[in-house]
Amino acid sequence: MPNAVATAVYHFAQHSPGKVYDAWIDPVLVRRWMARNLEVVSGASQVTGIEIDPRVGGRYRFSSLRDGENSDSWGYYRELDPGRRLVFSWFVDAEEEREDNSTVTLLLEPDGSGTRAVLSHEMDERWAEYVPQTAAAWRGMLQAIDETLSP
Repeated sequence: MPNAVATAVYHFAQHSPGKVYDAWIDPVLVRRWMARNLEVVSGASQVTGIEIDPRVGGRYRFSSLRDGENSDSWGYYRELDPGRRLVFSWFVDAEEEREDNSTVTLLLEPDGSGTRAVLSHEMDERWAEYVPQTAAAWRGMLQAIDETLSP
Protein backbone atom coordinates (compact mmCIF):
# COMPACT_ATOMS: atom_id res chain seq x y z
CA MET A 1 0.00 0.00 0.00
CA PRO A 2 1.49 3.36 -1.01
CA ASN A 3 2.18 5.57 1.98
CA ALA A 4 5.03 7.92 1.12
CA VAL A 5 3.90 11.10 -0.63
CA ALA A 6 5.88 13.67 -2.58
CA THR A 7 3.97 16.90 -3.17
CA ALA A 8 4.73 19.79 -5.50
CA VAL A 9 2.68 23.00 -5.59
CA TYR A 10 3.05 25.44 -8.47
CA HIS A 11 1.30 28.63 -9.57
CA PHE A 12 0.85 29.23 -13.28
CA ALA A 13 0.34 32.98 -13.43
CA GLN A 14 -0.80 33.14 -17.07
CA HIS A 15 -2.27 29.75 -17.93
CA SER A 16 -5.78 28.42 -17.40
CA PRO A 17 -6.43 25.03 -15.79
CA GLY A 18 -7.50 23.71 -19.20
CA LYS A 19 -4.25 24.78 -20.83
CA VAL A 20 -2.17 23.21 -18.02
CA TYR A 21 -4.22 20.01 -18.23
CA ASP A 22 -3.70 19.83 -22.00
CA ALA A 23 0.06 20.09 -21.46
CA TRP A 24 -0.11 16.65 -19.79
CA ILE A 25 -2.09 14.83 -22.49
CA ASP A 26 -1.15 16.51 -25.80
CA PRO A 27 1.93 14.69 -27.21
CA VAL A 28 3.27 17.85 -28.89
CA LEU A 29 3.08 19.83 -25.64
CA VAL A 30 4.50 16.96 -23.56
CA ARG A 31 7.48 16.66 -25.91
CA ARG A 32 8.08 20.42 -25.62
CA TRP A 33 8.06 20.58 -21.82
CA MET A 34 9.93 17.32 -21.41
CA ALA A 35 12.69 18.63 -23.67
CA ARG A 36 12.86 21.82 -21.59
CA ASN A 37 12.96 19.86 -18.33
CA LEU A 38 15.71 17.55 -19.63
CA GLU A 39 17.70 20.57 -20.79
CA VAL A 40 17.60 21.99 -17.25
CA VAL A 41 18.29 18.66 -15.51
CA SER A 42 20.95 17.38 -17.88
CA GLY A 43 22.07 19.25 -20.97
CA ALA A 44 23.17 15.95 -22.60
CA SER A 45 19.61 14.59 -22.89
CA GLN A 46 16.89 14.40 -25.51
CA VAL A 47 13.29 13.23 -25.81
CA THR A 48 13.17 10.13 -27.99
CA GLY A 49 9.49 9.23 -27.83
CA ILE A 50 6.09 10.28 -26.51
CA GLU A 51 3.10 7.93 -26.66
CA ILE A 52 -0.22 9.01 -25.15
CA ASP A 53 -3.65 7.35 -25.13
CA PRO A 54 -5.61 9.85 -22.99
CA ARG A 55 -8.53 7.77 -21.76
CA VAL A 56 -9.18 5.92 -18.52
CA GLY A 57 -7.10 2.77 -18.80
CA GLY A 58 -5.06 4.27 -21.65
CA ARG A 59 -1.28 3.98 -21.53
CA TYR A 60 1.38 6.64 -21.86
CA ARG A 61 5.16 6.36 -22.29
CA PHE A 62 7.77 9.10 -22.10
CA SER A 63 11.17 8.06 -23.47
CA SER A 64 14.45 9.95 -23.39
CA LEU A 65 18.16 9.53 -23.84
CA ARG A 66 20.04 10.76 -20.77
CA ASP A 67 23.80 10.84 -20.80
CA GLY A 68 23.85 8.07 -23.40
CA GLU A 69 21.32 5.82 -21.62
CA ASN A 70 17.70 5.16 -22.48
CA SER A 71 15.19 6.21 -19.83
CA ASP A 72 11.48 5.41 -19.90
CA SER A 73 8.58 6.41 -17.69
CA TRP A 74 5.14 4.96 -18.29
CA GLY A 75 1.83 4.26 -16.71
CA TYR A 76 -1.93 4.20 -17.14
CA TYR A 77 -4.53 6.91 -16.80
CA ARG A 78 -6.90 6.28 -13.91
CA GLU A 79 -8.96 9.49 -13.95
CA LEU A 80 -9.25 12.26 -16.50
CA ASP A 81 -11.35 15.29 -15.58
CA PRO A 82 -10.30 17.93 -18.14
CA GLY A 83 -9.08 21.15 -16.60
CA ARG A 84 -9.52 19.85 -13.05
CA ARG A 85 -7.92 16.52 -12.21
CA LEU A 86 -5.61 13.95 -13.72
CA VAL A 87 -4.66 10.68 -11.98
CA PHE A 88 -2.16 8.22 -13.43
CA SER A 89 0.24 5.50 -12.40
CA TRP A 90 3.97 6.20 -12.76
CA PHE A 91 6.53 3.48 -13.40
CA VAL A 92 10.21 3.41 -14.31
CA ASP A 93 10.72 -0.37 -14.19
CA ALA A 94 8.74 -3.57 -14.64
CA GLU A 95 8.79 -4.41 -10.92
CA GLU A 96 7.03 -1.13 -10.10
CA GLU A 97 4.42 -1.89 -12.74
CA ARG A 98 3.79 -5.37 -11.28
CA GLU A 99 3.44 -3.89 -7.79
CA ASP A 100 1.24 -1.04 -9.10
CA ASN A 101 1.80 1.16 -6.04
CA SER A 102 2.87 4.47 -7.58
CA THR A 103 0.07 6.97 -8.27
CA VAL A 104 0.28 10.61 -9.31
CA THR A 105 -2.64 12.99 -8.80
CA LEU A 106 -2.65 16.44 -10.40
CA LEU A 107 -5.27 18.86 -9.11
CA LEU A 108 -5.83 22.11 -11.00
CA GLU A 109 -7.88 25.05 -9.79
CA PRO A 110 -8.37 28.56 -11.10
CA ASP A 111 -6.31 31.13 -9.23
CA GLY A 112 -6.82 34.68 -10.40
CA SER A 113 -5.83 34.79 -14.06
CA GLY A 114 -3.87 31.56 -13.72
CA THR A 115 -3.88 28.14 -12.12
CA ARG A 116 -2.81 26.60 -8.84
CA ALA A 117 -1.48 23.09 -9.44
CA VAL A 118 -1.00 20.55 -6.67
CA LEU A 119 0.74 17.36 -7.72
CA SER A 120 0.96 14.46 -5.26
CA HIS A 121 2.91 11.29 -5.94
CA GLU A 122 1.95 8.42 -3.64
CA MET A 123 4.51 5.63 -3.52
CA ASP A 124 5.52 2.67 -1.43
CA GLU A 125 7.05 3.51 1.94
CA ARG A 126 10.35 1.93 0.91
CA TRP A 127 10.90 4.98 -1.34
CA ALA A 128 10.32 7.49 1.47
CA GLU A 129 13.93 8.72 1.43
CA TYR A 130 13.34 9.86 -2.18
CA VAL A 131 10.31 12.02 -1.38
CA PRO A 132 12.21 15.36 -1.35
CA GLN A 133 13.97 14.76 -4.66
CA THR A 134 10.78 13.38 -6.22
CA ALA A 135 8.86 16.50 -5.18
CA ALA A 136 11.63 18.67 -6.63
CA ALA A 137 11.56 16.71 -9.90
CA TRP A 138 7.79 17.17 -10.26
CA ARG A 139 8.11 20.86 -9.46
CA GLY A 140 10.76 21.11 -12.18
CA MET A 141 8.36 19.51 -14.65
CA LEU A 142 5.60 21.95 -13.68
CA GLN A 143 8.01 24.84 -14.15
CA ALA A 144 9.05 23.47 -17.56
CA ILE A 145 5.37 23.34 -18.55
CA ASP A 146 4.97 26.98 -17.49
CA GLU A 147 8.04 28.04 -19.45
CA THR A 148 7.04 26.21 -22.63
CA LEU A 149 3.41 27.36 -22.55
CA SER A 150 4.50 30.99 -22.23
CA PRO A 151 4.96 32.91 -25.48
